[in-house]
Amino acid sequence: MTGMTALISGFALGFSLILAIGAQNAFILRQGIRGEHVGAVVLVCIVSDGLLILAGVAGFGALSEAVPIFETVMRWGGAAFLLGYGALAFWKAFMGDEALSVDGGAGQSLKAAIATVLALTWLNPHVYLDTGVLLGSVSAQFGEARWIFALGAVVASTTFFLSLGFGARALQPVFARPGAWRLLDASVGVLMWTLAVYLILP
Repeated sequence: MTGMTALISGFALGFSLILAIGAQNAFILRQGIRGEHVGAVVLVCIVSDGLLILAGVAGFGALSEAVPIFETVMRWGGAAFLLGYGALAFWKAFMGDEALSVDGGAGQSLKAAIATVLALTWLNPHVYLDTGVLLGSVSAQFGEARWIFALGAVVASTTFFLSLGFGARALQPVFARPGAWRLLDASVGVLMWTLAVYLILP
């Protein structure tokens, strides 16, 4: 049961963290709609995110063993981060009016497209908070099952990028409506606060 719980939790948290409107997602969506280098761009995102998730879980576990109090500090820090992240999601749900814009810009070469998506992925400071701090702190709660949690997060990431890249033409009308993102942000807020409570309670 612990393994299944870890898998589902990893999938849910991993999926929610990459749903937010951002430059990387907008770029993938734009490439998908245009049909330009979709496979290469999606592959780069999947591999990069997988490495970051595994590094976050492994690094957090190693530090927890070396410095026992680290897990407690990061557990409360992770809970605070989740509460803040959830509050921001709720604010965007009720006050925001963002929508993904995929118009404009000329086509890119394969090399330029890969360079762009690498920069959007690895130069984004939030990705290190998400994978190193947040996913790492939550994964520690599952003990030996933390790698199953990591697997769930990797599966979520892979599912999202494949769906966004290759389903872009069908998904674009939905992502272009602010109302759809308000509903999504509210759902993300609920999940974040639920996970924060999970971290705080024994």
